[in-house]
Amino acid sequence: MLETADTVVRLVSIGASLLLLLLLLAGQASRGIKVALVGLLLGAMAYLINSSDAFREMWSPFGMLDLFSIFVPFWIWLFARRLFEKEPLPAMLWSIAAVMLACWYFGNFQQWSQPVGFYLVHIIGLLLVFDILRTAIIGREDDLVEKRRLIRLWFPILVALQSGGVLLFEIISGDAIRHDAIQLVNAVLIFALTLFSGLALLRTDPELFNTADSRPVQASANPLSASEQVLKEKLDEAMGAQHYLTAGLTIASLAEHLSTPEHRLRALINQRMGHRNFSAFLNQHRIAHARKILSDRDSVDLPVLTIAMDLGYNSLPTFNRAFRAETGTTPSDYRREALAKPDGQN
Repeated sequence: MLETADTVVRLVSIGASLLLLLLLLAGQASRGIKVALVGLLLGAMAYLINSSDAFREMWSPFGMLDLFSIFVPFWIWLFARRLFEKEPLPAMLWSIAAVMLACWYFGNFQQWSQPVGFYLVHIIGLLLVFDILRTAIIGREDDLVEKRRLIRLWFPILVALQSGGVLLFEIISGDAIRHDAIQLVNAVLIFALTLFSGLALLRTDPELFNTADSRPVQASANPLSASEQVLKEKLDEAMGAQHYLTAGLTIASLAEHLSTPEHRLRALINQRMGHRNFSAFLNQHRIAHARKILSDRDSVDLPVLTIAMDLGYNSLPTFNRAFRAETGTTPSDYRREALAKPDGQN
């Protein structure tokens, strides 16, 4: 009974994944999201086949199914990172992929190293799942897109149950899952992840999948309501008074300062002013302030680190990344170019 139900769920999931791959070609999601989803869907189909005794006997050419299967946590991680607009560094991306590929090769073609490859690829997978949880939870307060804030709650839980649960179980048991009941639960969770991808493709949400994380997106063209206008005036007044320099400023503390509900302030900054993250909104004001200081000849000896700390950044690299994202150059280069101009032409 359980084996039959497991087979049915796997077949339905594979069919749904194939349909989604076709829909993906006509979808409007960004290229980065599409690449991650293609990898996720192919990996999910390979895992559904490879983890089933009935299917694996018919599909096992040169361990290719195993290759696609072990990369499922990688593609889920990349999809989550790009959905939450936290693109990993290229060096990190390719290093993880290279190590996982090496684990697959030695595990399938060098039998003496199979145990090492098995445990290493599972540990990497668990670390990726942990990073998804960390990225989703830590970034939720900063996120102004309400739909994505909801996804940050339940998507990591689903990933932890499916990928994290499978990886942890196999590390403890030292082998692939064989129990029929656990296999069925695993197949159902994979189907749930497939449905999530389907919702993303069937109705691509420009607000949800926009890739601009540091610059304002197009705001609503409708006139502000009376209450929104009043709130915006209060917000502009606070920013004009340089409240953005407040250390540890959050959307919650700013809402309290303005004596307004947090959800109203989120809606104003996101839907009416076009910012997707609170940090992007703050950076717009902080970097404008930094540009004035860096262009000031009387402040030429003020260290960049001091400027960063005074503006509320917790480290120089964080300030440099924010400054480069806003201006396309580093603070030091900006100062050098600004002060090279004749006085009064900054």
